Amino acid sequence: MPKTLFQTVRRKYLKFHLRLNPQQSLFFGFFMYMVLGWIFLSLPFSQKIPTDFIDTLFTSTSALSTTGLATVSTFDNYTFFGQFIILTLIQIGGIGYMTLTTYILLSTTKQITHWHKKIMQNEFTMPKEFKIQDFLKSVIVFTFTVEIIGAVLFYFAFRPIHSDTFFTIWTSVFHSVSSFCTAGFSLYNTSFEAYASNSFLNGIVIFLTISGALGFIVVTDIWNFISKKSKEISFTTKMITLSFFTVLLIAFFIQFFGEPTIQYLPLSYRFKVALFTTVNAITTAGFNSLPIGTLSTSVLLSIIFLMYVGAAPSSSAGGMKITTLTAIIAIVKSKIRNESKVTYFGKKIPADRLEMAVSTFIFYTAILFLSVFLLSFTENQTLDKLLFEATSAIGTVGLSMGITGDLTIFGKLIIICIMFIGRVGVITFGLAILARKQHKLIDNETDLAV
Repeated sequence: MPKTLFQTVRRKYLKFHLRLNPQQSLFFGFFMYMVLGWIFLSLPFSQKIPTDFIDTLFTSTSALSTTGLATVSTFDNYTFFGQFIILTLIQIGGIGYMTLTTYILLSTTKQITHWHKKIMQNEFTMPKEFKIQDFLKSVIVFTFTVEIIGAVLFYFAFRPIHSDTFFTIWTSVFHSVSSFCTAGFSLYNTSFEAYASNSFLNGIVIFLTISGALGFIVVTDIWNFISKKSKEISFTTKMITLSFFTVLLIAFFIQFFGEPTIQYLPLSYRFKVALFTTVNAITTAGFNSLPIGTLSTSVLLSIIFLMYVGAAPSSSAGGMKITTLTAIIAIVKSKIRNESKVTYFGKKIPADRLEMAVSTFIFYTAILFLSVFLLSFTENQTLDKLLFEATSAIGTVGLSMGITGDLTIFGKLIIICIMFIGRVGVITFGLAILARKQHKLIDNETDLAV
């Protein structure tokens, strides 16, 4: 009888899921994982001390969205089991909830359904020449290879610091996954502030976060070039890497030369903290090696811009995406020069990509503005702190000026919503909510065309 009931529930669930469009499937899938994470984190054996339901929901959403904002301490409030649940959510959010299941399906049956393909194409924005099967394999292999390397490196970095071998192993694994998935969750209450001068630790974090933030498209493309599956590196990869490191370099110089709180510190220390902060902002990793609230206004604005832009598409990072920024710049440049075509480094950008970039830019900015507007009613905080917090949330960054724990219940709910939207993607979120209207419009256009 229980087996029959299970089969009935499973059949109805699959029937419901198949009625959804790809955007709704992604939305619903992430939502279900968020709720499951909330339930598991609410269990008594997941908590060291009693934690409010809103804080466990906040933690679950922040972990799944790979944001890193926290209203309570990960180490002080959650047991090893609770921390393991958080790490699992981070891994799911980092590589995409459909990636692992689709890869397992592909490994066992040697084929994937049309439904899986449609969802994967919406979860990852990939060039048309990429095969989903090869792309999936590169995502899984690259993710776990880099995370294992990161865990081993972290172990050697943490071994002289911690005497407990089990904790050394656990903190190494936890921070490796959290870094690569650009989640920003840490087992240390002050993140990496205590290790700001530790070059080895800083280097590991920077290596992992950049590896995750450059994106699976770049990795797959470079691997195909190295293995001679393709003759040259694609224009998309060149555009992403050039734009990413250009923006990063500019922001680094702004903090290195413009932040007054570090100007009188040793040159090597200034270099470390400036590089660590800017990398963790643009990769949306969210670790910090110095208190963010102490930074000057000009540097805070540069960090807000980095969090707003984010890193590469089809990566573990969040933000509006660096490709959206380059497309917007290309549009402005073409209009100023009165050119008929929109180009970037001599290459024409397709019209559908431009439309997507403009839509993302407008929708992303509108949601950010609305969230700050709502927070101004619920929170007794200055505008700069609210803007920083909201940008960090929708960009799934995790950096904060220290107000996350002081948010009201309504403020936490607003941040939860925009963290979730930031992970799902603003366009995917919009299409998931307005799916029926969209289908209706398409039908009308088809009738007119006929």
